[in-house]
Amino acid sequence: MKEKNFIITISSIFILIFIIGLWISSIYNHLVELNENIKTQWGQVENVYQRRADLIPNLINTVKGSANFEKNTLTQIIEARTKATSIHTNTNNLNQNQINKFQKVQENLNDSVSRFLLIVENYPNLSSTKNFYELQNQLEGTENRINIERNRFNDHVNYFNTYRNQFPKIIIANFFDKFQEKGYFQSKIESRKSPVVDFSK
Repeated sequence: MKEKNFIITISSIFILIFIIGLWISSIYNHLVELNENIKTQWGQVENVYQRRADLIPNLINTVKGSANFEKNTLTQIIEARTKATSIHTNTNNLNQNQINKFQKVQENLNDSVSRFLLIVENYPNLSSTKNFYELQNQLEGTENRINIERNRFNDHVNYFNTYRNQFPKIIIANFFDKFQEKGYFQSKIESRKSPVVDFSK
């Protein structure tokens, strides 16, 4: 009788360990899936920012032909673009600090582009050319795409953070560095205003 009870107890313990193991692996696998979704979406964010960076040399080349255009403005936008394209973010460490660094550099480029376009308005012959008009439209479309991809990224981050911070999942998530909380894109750093490029004028 004692031997039978011992076997039942040992069997119950093994079954319980097996069930807990399945439950932990299920949570782990779901965290992996959500984490990979964030990395994929981060790739989309980087793609649209790269598209904007790729349009800028074309804008600059269109303007360079104007002999009396402010050279200082061109230098500033080139420097801002260089900084924006040189920043590399580790996709395994997309914490709030990393996202803020990336966002701040991109906002500096956005501000330089906005100032550049405002100055170009003082050159009606230049701003009315077909090439410049088409580039403005492409840049405007890219800015819209950036906002869409950032919002999608934030949605993925929100789902991941909500899932990983629920008890008892947070205990499992805290055992793995790659499952640390992810950072969000925020409204414009410091001023809390969304970046705006206005081509309507």
